[in-house]
Amino acid sequence: MVFAWCGMSSMQAKPIVEIRLNQVGYYPDEEKVVVFEGIKAKEKITVTDEQGNVVLQPKVIRQAISPWSKKQRFIVDVSELKTPGKYTIAVKGAERQFVVNPSALRDISHASLKFFYLMRTGIPIEKEYAGEYARPVGHPDLHVLIHPSAASQGRPAGSVISSPLGWYDAGDYNKYVVNSSFSIGLMMLVYEQNKAYFHSLNLNIPESENATADFLDEMMFNLRWLLTMQDPEDGGVYHKLTTPNFEGFVKPTECKQPRYVVAKSVTATYDFAAVMAQAARLLKGNRDYVEFSYQATEAAKRAYEWAVNHPQVFYRQGSMNQQYQPAVNTGEYGDGRANDEQFWAATEMYRLTSDIKYLQDAKNLKPNRFTCPTWGSVAGLGVFSWINAGESEMQSEMLQQLKDYCEQLIARVPTSSFQAPYGDRKEEFGWGCLAENCCVPGVALLYADRYIAPDRYRGYALQNIDYLLGRNATGYCYVTGFGQKSPMHPHHRISSSDGIEKPFPGMLVGGPNPMQQDKVAGNLVYPSSFPDESYLDEEPSYASNEIAINWNASLVALLCWMDALKSQTIW
Repeated sequence: MVFAWCGMSSMQAKPIVEIRLNQVGYYPDEEKVVVFEGIKAKEKITVTDEQGNVVLQPKVIRQAISPWSKKQRFIVDVSELKTPGKYTIAVKGAERQFVVNPSALRDISHASLKFFYLMRTGIPIEKEYAGEYARPVGHPDLHVLIHPSAASQGRPAGSVISSPLGWYDAGDYNKYVVNSSFSIGLMMLVYEQNKAYFHSLNLNIPESENATADFLDEMMFNLRWLLTMQDPEDGGVYHKLTTPNFEGFVKPTECKQPRYVVAKSVTATYDFAAVMAQAARLLKGNRDYVEFSYQATEAAKRAYEWAVNHPQVFYRQGSMNQQYQPAVNTGEYGDGRANDEQFWAATEMYRLTSDIKYLQDAKNLKPNRFTCPTWGSVAGLGVFSWINAGESEMQSEMLQQLKDYCEQLIARVPTSSFQAPYGDRKEEFGWGCLAENCCVPGVALLYADRYIAPDRYRGYALQNIDYLLGRNATGYCYVTGFGQKSPMHPHHRISSSDGIEKPFPGMLVGGPNPMQQDKVAGNLVYPSSFPDESYLDEEPSYASNEIAINWNASLVALLCWMDALKSQTIW
């Protein structure tokens, strides 16, 4: 850190030099920026190749001051380096290695997607596909109880249903409709933009030999679970499948609590309708899942109707626990409004069916401005979908909203601490910030680059990637298994209990969180309270170091789209 001092008198002390850069790789023909702390503006900086030859002596292009710590940083541009290879950048005895690679994001983008196979439930994770991360079947969910809050005439409390497959949601072992739907929805939108790229991927999963793209096979593994979460009697959708309390940090096979489907909700049901309609459209005519498109279409129609007729049935865990037992204390995914969920659902229903009633609902509920989508605010998924659809009136309006948003993003870069649209506002840091405030805006920039002004916005999306991968205040590459300094102790029960030192590769952690909600309960000592430094690589730090499928979905969306662009496999 800049203001850590060596053991000399205060008059002689010198600041420690820190070099912050993308630890995974820069593209030959794109911007390459390195950020220094603890140097002076005119220090001699050298870049050498693998043979030790000096190939560049870059200069500082500007100074930046942290808005919180007031640390002085210097921005250095090494974009002249276009020859692939390994390089070392050095100043005042400090040095860091970096790579220039035309396939810079290939491995990390694929790992971020392979993560979803490793998060599968209800099947053994096999060595052939998972290597050292193989494990026996956990949570088959063939004996799931109807919680009293979810009871209906055909499914009274305590009755048993089967609800297998799907992905574990996060660091815990439960499955949540809201978050699963959001995760699939975001990734499928990016798939729609880059179909040829995703069809070219071999992820080495059990379905790799069939005729369907591995990406779609992985989505289907979770979609098949989602179908089981709809009550066949009325079309409403259960909010989640969960144990009453979070399991300890034990292996999936060691979990003993009963599992329940809990209370239907309007938000889960609209999200379900949206993603089923989306998947039905994109998988129509699929040879491996012949019946799915019809089943999903019918399920989506019934879900949409139920949600329209139950507009105030929100999931409120506290009041539910006052009325029903056992009390449920796992992730709430609570929400107090459903306009955004209905907008997304109506959008996807119209794209599937061309029924004018859905178009009218979407027009009535369209947002006034673009906001990046998160699980609790999904209107942005509808915006992206209208842009994909090409519906002239709606597309034009959505593109203007997107342009306004992206122009505000890129205006921040010239004064930013790390040469990126992300990272200089306090409100950008918090729970899941690296996904919701860094990755998803990057996806928005890529939409703008394709549909508004080609080549204007792509570089800014890459700057957010650089931030994630090490050019930031902590010096972490925030994706496990990549870079010289990446998280080793995520809040993730499988990685904690599997006896393997390294966590799953390709997992995005939540990131710096100045709220530090876990500080007292976990007896944790954060290294800093500054918003962009408030990160702790310790297992109990669920506030900064947990993983989640929606966060990884945003990482997949950003990295795979960029990899597709740079692979020149966009059609």
